[in-house]
Amino acid sequence: MVTNQQEKTGFALAKEDWGALMKDDPKALVVALYMVLVGYGVLVGIPVIATAWATKLGFSEIEVGRVAGMDLGGLSLGAVIAAWMINRVNRRLLVVLGILIATTANIMCLKYVDYDQVLWLRLAAGFGSGIYSSVAIAVFGMSVRPALAYNLMLFSFAFSQALEMRFLPTLSMNGIYWVFIVCFLATLPFVPWLQSHAKIGPKEKNTALEVSSPRFPSYLPWVCLGAIFLTYVNIGSYWTYIELAALEGGTNAEFVGKVLIWVSLCSFLGCLFATLLSNRFGLLRPLLVALSTTTLCVAILIFGVSEAKFLVSVLIFNLVWIFTDVYQMGSLANFDHGGRYSAYLPAAQGFGQMVGPNISASLLGANLGYSGVFVFCASATLLALIVYGWLYLHLRKQYPDMAEAT
Repeated sequence: MVTNQQEKTGFALAKEDWGALMKDDPKALVVALYMVLVGYGVLVGIPVIATAWATKLGFSEIEVGRVAGMDLGGLSLGAVIAAWMINRVNRRLLVVLGILIATTANIMCLKYVDYDQVLWLRLAAGFGSGIYSSVAIAVFGMSVRPALAYNLMLFSFAFSQALEMRFLPTLSMNGIYWVFIVCFLATLPFVPWLQSHAKIGPKEKNTALEVSSPRFPSYLPWVCLGAIFLTYVNIGSYWTYIELAALEGGTNAEFVGKVLIWVSLCSFLGCLFATLLSNRFGLLRPLLVALSTTTLCVAILIFGVSEAKFLVSVLIFNLVWIFTDVYQMGSLANFDHGGRYSAYLPAAQGFGQMVGPNISASLLGANLGYSGVFVFCASATLLALIVYGWLYLHLRKQYPDMAEAT
C-alpha cells in the first residue's frame, strides 16, 4: 500500500484528488463550470468571432483588434469589480447583474453594427461577462482541491472551443450574438445552486505543505497573476489574428477552418498530460517547458504563414495553451485561500487579452505586418517565462516544498 505522497503514481494521486473534490458542493461546481464556459465564450472562440467581425460586419484588421481588445478588456474590468465585491455582496446578485449587463449589450449588438457603436457595446458585454465569470472562478478557487477543479474547467474548455470553432462560422453575426444571449439567460434557473456568500473552511493538503500557511509572502499570488497577464497578452494577440494572418498568407479558408476545429480537441490531451506530469514533476518545471515551447511555435510564423507552418503552430499552440493554463491556475491556487486571488484570474486574463490585440492592431497600423505581431507575441511569452523562472528559483531557495507542489 502506498503511504508516501512522493511515491504515488499520477493515476493513484488523481484518484485520491477526485475523492477529495467530491467533498465540494456538486451543484455549485456544475453551475460554476457552465458559467465559465459561457463567460469565457468570446475568449476561447475569438479566432472565429474576430473573423466574423471582419467578414460579416466589414471591420478592418485594425478595427478587429480594437473590438476584441474592448470585449476582453471589459472582461478584465468586470472581474476586478467582482473580485472587490465578492466577499461584500451576495454572489447570486452579482451573477444576475452580470447576466443583465451582458445580455442587454448583446441584444443591442443585434441592432447597432457600426464600428464605433460595436466597440462600446462589446466593452459592456465583456464587463458583464467578467462579473459573471469571476463568481464562477471563485467557486473553483474555494474548492477542496482547487488545482483539480481548474483542471476540470480546462478539460471542458477543450470541448467548448471545438464546438465554437465548428458551429459559430456557420451562423450570421446576429446568430452568434443570440448564442451568447440564450446561454447567459439559461443560467438564471440555477443561480440558487451557488452559495450566496463565501464559506471558507480548511483545505486538503497538497504535497507536504499546508497551502493556506501564512509563512508564504502575499506577493507570490500577485507574481503569478502578473505572469498570467503576460501569457494572455500573447494568447489574445495570437488567437485574434492567427486566422486572418493565415488567410492573408494564401492559406485555403476551408483548410484553416478544419484545422481550428480539430486542434481544439488537442486541448483535451494537453490537460490530460499536464495532470499526469504535474503529479510527477510538480507544476512549475513543466510550466517552464510549456512556455518555452509556446515561444517557439509562435516564432516560426515571424517569417511568413504557410499551410505547413500554420498547421504546426496552431497544433502545438493549442496543445500547450491549455497545458500551460493547468499549471498557471494550479500554481496560483497553491498560494490562494478562500478564492480571494482566484477571483482576479479573469481580470488578469482579460487585461492581457485587451492589451495584446490593441498593441497588435497598432503594429499593423504602423505597417509592421503580421511578422511584427508574432514578434510581439513571442516576446510576451518569453517575459512570462522569465517571471516563472525567477519564481521557481526563488521557491527552490526559500520554500523547496512549494517549488515542487502539484
